[in-house]
Amino acid sequence: MICKVIYHMDKSGDHPRMDMNTIRRDNLRALSARYPTQAEFAAACGTAPSVISQIVSPNPKRNLGDKLARRIEAAAGLPHGWMDQVQGQIAKRSVQPNASIESEGIQEWADDTPLDDDEIELPFLKEVELSAGGGKTVIEVSGTRKLRFGKYTVRNLGVQPDQAVCVSISGNSMEPVLQNGGTVAVDRAKNKVSDVVDGKMYAISHAGHVRVKQLYRTARGGLRLRSFNRDEHPDEEYTADELMAEEITIIGRVFWGASFF
Repeated sequence: MICKVIYHMDKSGDHPRMDMNTIRRDNLRALSARYPTQAEFAAACGTAPSVISQIVSPNPKRNLGDKLARRIEAAAGLPHGWMDQVQGQIAKRSVQPNASIESEGIQEWADDTPLDDDEIELPFLKEVELSAGGGKTVIEVSGTRKLRFGKYTVRNLGVQPDQAVCVSISGNSMEPVLQNGGTVAVDRAKNKVSDVVDGKMYAISHAGHVRVKQLYRTARGGLRLRSFNRDEHPDEEYTADELMAEEITIIGRVFWGASFF
């Protein structure tokens, strides 16, 4: 589904367009506010608290550059370029009464609609209970559910299309970043403990059930699993031996995510 929105702003200069630095700074403030402390937000983004403080302070001392913007999007499971676009409440403030909105229309497609040359379909993973397994559940690729992506968008994120799959979020452990029923895309090439970048989101298989968590490496090959909703879902920590005993394996790193709010 594609819908392009165009804003025609007042030419008088009374209502100037928001510049990129302002848009990114407002988006960063909104994301940072979702965390208990700025330090925790900085850790999730893989940067220092002082860097975030310098960007979001009332008198900012630096701007949010491209590299850090992309890193924050990846850490939060947001689409590439999300930080560069007016979001949510910010959009309501920036649209003035004299703005007009034009729609270019919606392109509809069904499951049997042929793919364009620049499109790919990513399959979904599903949990399947084995009929003779005594409640045993395994994860398989769905033969019916698929999600369309731009081929070059996926490759520009450093992901090979044949290594990408989608999974659905179940429960509220990753709120407010990802809601119950949301979807993430996963790079299966990043599926080893040694591949884990602290604070990034990963899909894991836990005894045949799909879970999405922030991962942190611990001593001697262990992992710490962290939820965004830490009030209801405290950290879980497993040694290398416990990972095997609990049947916990990494499916891959999350590189895109979306939710209905």
